[in-house]
Amino acid sequence: MTTDAATAGPGRQISTQDELTAEQARAVLDLLAEAAEADGTQAVSEQGRLQLRGGRREGVRHLLLTVDGELTGYAQLEDVDPVEAPAAELVVRPSRRGRGHGRALGSALLAASGKRLRVWAHGGKSAARHLAQVLGLTLFRELRQLRRPLAPLDIPEPVLPPGVTIRAFVPGQDDTAWLAVNAAAFAHHPEQGSLTQRDLDDRKSEPWFDPAGFFLAERDGEIIGFHWTKTHAAERLGEVYVVGIRPDAQGGGLGKALTAVGLRHLAAQGLPTAMLYVDADNTAAVTVYERLGFTTHEVDLMYRTES
Repeated sequence: MTTDAATAGPGRQISTQDELTAEQARAVLDLLAEAAEADGTQAVSEQGRLQLRGGRREGVRHLLLTVDGELTGYAQLEDVDPVEAPAAELVVRPSRRGRGHGRALGSALLAASGKRLRVWAHGGKSAARHLAQVLGLTLFRELRQLRRPLAPLDIPEPVLPPGVTIRAFVPGQDDTAWLAVNAAAFAHHPEQGSLTQRDLDDRKSEPWFDPAGFFLAERDGEIIGFHWTKTHAAERLGEVYVVGIRPDAQGGGLGKALTAVGLRHLAAQGLPTAMLYVDADNTAAVTVYERLGFTTHEVDLMYRTES
């Protein structure tokens, strides 16, 4: 553990740790829940929240900002991409904002990353945009959350390419093959394409995981594509969690068919709305989803240093 004295204010300290105790993880999750209720969106992604628990994660550091011993802010720095700068997410307790704590966390992240940094601003809030400007960061990525109603589900019947069948994922049996297809399908997308067995196990242990909503497309006994759906029970919201097609099977309409299969599954659960995330510059995917009736609900913005 280290303490960054340069960011100290009245009673403020920032400690940087490779792993959190169970008590610290619970405190951070409580802080994130409080902030999500106030902001209407999560300040830390699903992956980041999973990385709070289960011990040390290679390349992940946690920054805890306390004021007079009370947890007031949190940041996570992930440095696992061999090319891109480290990525970060941060949050300040809603009742303690406007006192320089966000700037202190941001400055600590810049120092910890050697001033090579990417930072997510989930929901694109004005305060986050201002903080990015203060820290000298520039916008370079826009991730859109799209939504559409599931009733009525006015989409065409899925048409599978010749020789392709659909079945549900079998935990344990399909893990290795699915990870390989996921890595190939998202070789250009380091966050999704780098998922490991540990990452998959983390998700399989979550309450929302349901293999019946995890669809695999096979041809000649091999997985060539998939649509993993997710249900947010509290929000009564279905998610097109991830759709992936092996590169040699792309371009034949399988992605569209798998998307339709998953949407029909979510609609059958009685969920009123579906959502998904897509990069704004992925114009082909945006076009496909807009034709399926999706429209932009909100945006997540990523900022980075110039160097």
